[in-house]
Amino acid sequence: MSQLELSYFGYVCAPYLHNHESVELKEKWASSKNIEKLYFVTGTFSSESKPYFSDSTNHYLLAKFKDSSIISNDLATHNQEKTSFVFNIRDDLFERETKGITNFVSVYYLEYGESGEDLQDIAHLLIKRDKIHIAGLGFMDTFCTVPSKFTFPYNDNIVVIEVTSEKSHQSVKKYCDETRRDINRKGLTMTNLVSLSILDVLK
Repeated sequence: MSQLELSYFGYVCAPYLHNHESVELKEKWASSKNIEKLYFVTGTFSSESKPYFSDSTNHYLLAKFKDSSIISNDLATHNQEKTSFVFNIRDDLFERETKGITNFVSVYYLEYGESGEDLQDIAHLLIKRDKIHIAGLGFMDTFCTVPSKFTFPYNDNIVVIEVTSEKSHQSVKKYCDETRRDINRKGLTMTNLVSLSILDVLK
């Protein structure tokens, strides 16, 4: 397999700790051709995912990247004591024009390896929600200098949605929670991993 086949696009969420590593990473990504967008965000982990990521912090750099292999090298070089998350998109469900600007990214996990038909159902439910700009399915990699006490068992079943809205982050989070409940009513178990509220656009 070539390196090209092993590479994905997606999102990376690195802790912003106001230290040397964080600042260097921010500057590197701001000038990198591999980074399409760069944001300063607040991360809110769900009660279900918190036990796995007890080292989570409040503020993160969120970047949308083109090539996951470059991101892996960046995080290996600038590894920190708080976990960094890489959400690699394996299946691009849809991307469309939406009103407003991206102000929220929500990440979920599926508790079971859903069938192709189930994933199709999820895609149909997501596309009905007019504020969702992008939706994708993929898998998660993590980087941290401190080993985690518990292994997160759902790395391979990640759902990422990018939401555009002029409304408050609380309002958009409620919108995402309603979306998740709609999917769960269909008998598909989709659980929130982390909600990322965009505070500032860095690139």
